[in-house]
Amino acid sequence: MHSVSSITLPTAPRRATTIVGALALLALASVLFACGVGSVALSPGDLLAAVADILHGSPSTLAATLFELRLDRALSAFVIGGMLALAGVMMQALLRNPLADPYVLGVSGGAAVGALAAMLFFSAVWMIDVAAFGGALSVALLLYLLAHRDLRGGIGDSSLLLLTGVIVAAGCGALVTLMLSIAPDGRLRGMVFWLIGDLSGTQLRWLPWLLLGVALIFSTRAARAINLMAMQAEAAATLGVRVGALRQGLFFCAALLTAGAVSSAGSIGFVGLIVPHACRFALGPDHRLLLPAATLTGGAFLVLADTLARSVLAPQQLPVGVITALIGVPLFLLQLHHIRRK
Repeated sequence: MHSVSSITLPTAPRRATTIVGALALLALASVLFACGVGSVALSPGDLLAAVADILHGSPSTLAATLFELRLDRALSAFVIGGMLALAGVMMQALLRNPLADPYVLGVSGGAAVGALAAMLFFSAVWMIDVAAFGGALSVALLLYLLAHRDLRGGIGDSSLLLLTGVIVAAGCGALVTLMLSIAPDGRLRGMVFWLIGDLSGTQLRWLPWLLLGVALIFSTRAARAINLMAMQAEAAATLGVRVGALRQGLFFCAALLTAGAVSSAGSIGFVGLIVPHACRFALGPDHRLLLPAATLTGGAFLVLADTLARSVLAPQQLPVGVITALIGVPLFLLQLHHIRRK
């Protein structure tokens, strides 16, 4: 009988290290680019001077102030994009459906209900984040209670989980529509921006980084088992994979990542769908490489999209969800065209 470690997709360690290293440099370049672009542009020399001022403890210049503000926003965009991309890979592996994304099971709908309720009845910003995170976790727990047999099963069939998620998402959508219809005009614009996805009020927090790190460690350690489950789910248990525990781990990690991302910046679409597809199309289906590659690519993609959102009509800022949708739709159609030709 073969073990999990003996049956894996072939990926050369040197090639994987080179690709991940190149993507890490791309992510760093995207953050530095975001720090320099804006209504007041900063040259590379200004960036170096700003870093020097900050390291010396005297960020009093305009360049240093702009660098700090833009760096916080760029790092927030990176971690949120990485969370959404990683959650997308996990959800596609869990459901064995290439069209799955982090929002397919309605977790983002629960976050939207909580966030819009906080906007409607309260005014504190921290309550919006807490309510969104709590709403997402509540929906995730409800899904687990309703479809726990599906998650614990070892045959890889997720029809009950998917159907339950679709129904719960529809219910959350109805509540969101109700709150939008009764919201006063003064709060309606902020609610709509949150639903589209907006990073203008996002603050750099440690919780998203913690969630991303824990989920990435879990998923990379389980990458070989995910490969087996994705290729031959019915026989994965006989090959040494604890399919039920793996499916539950993927579900909860994806739910926590989605909750953390949505509570921080709203429902930013397409990142968790097109980035996993693009990485799988370019790098192959091996999750040992796909998981870190999608995380880095998703982070860099959202940093660049947010930079475009705040600079294309500066000083007016666009919701970043609009930019990701405008970029994501043609990219996804192009990927489908290449897949069909292949």
